[in-house]
Amino acid sequence: MHSTQTPTGERLVIVGNGMAGHRLVETLLAHPARPAHITVIGAETAPAYNRILLSPLLAGELERDALTLHDAEWYAEQGIELILGERVETIDRAARTLTTDAGRRLDYDRLVLATGSNPARPPVPGLELPGVHVFRDLNDADALVRFTQTQAAERGGNAVVIGGGLLGLEAAEGLRKRGQGQRGMQVSLLQRDDRLMNRQLDLTAARLLESELRSRGLDVRTGAQLECLEEGSDGRVWAVHLADGTPLPADCVVVAIGIVPNAELGRIAGLEVNRGVVVDEWLTTSDPAIHALGECCEHRGQTYGLVEPIWRQVEVLADRLCRPATEHVAGYVDAPCATKLKVSGVSLYAFGPTEAGPDHEVLSYRDPQQGDYRRLLLRNGRLEGAVLYGDTAAGPWYFEQALAGSDLSACRQALLLGAADAQALLDDAATDSPTSPVKEAA
Repeated sequence: MHSTQTPTGERLVIVGNGMAGHRLVETLLAHPARPAHITVIGAETAPAYNRILLSPLLAGELERDALTLHDAEWYAEQGIELILGERVETIDRAARTLTTDAGRRLDYDRLVLATGSNPARPPVPGLELPGVHVFRDLNDADALVRFTQTQAAERGGNAVVIGGGLLGLEAAEGLRKRGQGQRGMQVSLLQRDDRLMNRQLDLTAARLLESELRSRGLDVRTGAQLECLEEGSDGRVWAVHLADGTPLPADCVVVAIGIVPNAELGRIAGLEVNRGVVVDEWLTTSDPAIHALGECCEHRGQTYGLVEPIWRQVEVLADRLCRPATEHVAGYVDAPCATKLKVSGVSLYAFGPTEAGPDHEVLSYRDPQQGDYRRLLLRNGRLEGAVLYGDTAAGPWYFEQALAGSDLSACRQALLLGAADAQALLDDAATDSPTSPVKEAA
């Protein structure tokens, strides 16, 4: 695959008006050589919004308008054609045209697929029943709000959230907060693994998180294997059955076990597709006129669900689209990411391995009274992983040191005390070094 570029006067079409597509638009507009003709197509009827804020919206902490990134008027003011509520069904790569489900036909010179992802679904009988939801967009959040305001208000209601990762935790806590004023509403959270957030947290931090959520009234069940969902007499979901025989009443079920790239449009168009639409370092697909970006793409076997790497992809792609094909543009390179949990009143920061390897040195600190916990993994004096619960202020500094591969041997005894103390020791060690400029001047 070879990187190509969009000359300023050519027609650029962006399929997808989610966070990735919108970020690309904003970045292109800031470039002096932006494409002159930009069309954005979104399957949702609402303009681009901040999907990260769906959880506080569900919890009742934000109003819907607070999620909107830019309204339709903004696009018009920027000279961008915005088409909402239409889904692209086919791409004719030879003619460089695409057709939507409304029969609209558009020509393009360059095309960007930013179609996002779909919710992953476990192979469990009953998932097709009414009352079973996912938690990916505004319509999903609205449906869950209606549940808490109607059915839950009338008879208490029972909600079951499947998935103990980031999305599942946020959905469960959002439902609990939204329904806490309703009569007897119960929210259960099911996690297949033996701990919550098993990909990010060690056992101690996961247990602290579980204890906090239980204290708020969530029914947390780890090691929960799903058997099936049962239909009630009204044709809606009525219960969730676990593999150990435990039945859980369920008027509402939320499936939040992860995402899968929405690569179907690329597959239909005959592009190279594995899990996602395969792209090179310049986010170019197997067709040099088509790029893919964000959750729908796959780069060197890696797919994406966090904003940090996607924002870096946006910078690379915008640069490529705005520069001559002969001009060198730095390509996209994967880099480690840190994880933060977006649940009100719970502070978590984690990166790197969740378990210590045979060569790791483990440093840990716990203050039960304050609810603080830190665990660091070092190898040969260099930080490779961290889990912080409670006081997470030092998290970004730890992450910076890990990315830089800094030798922290000089501040090892202060590492758990926080960034300021550890950095001071590092600075002192640098000053005392025989090769430092200060030492040489002395």
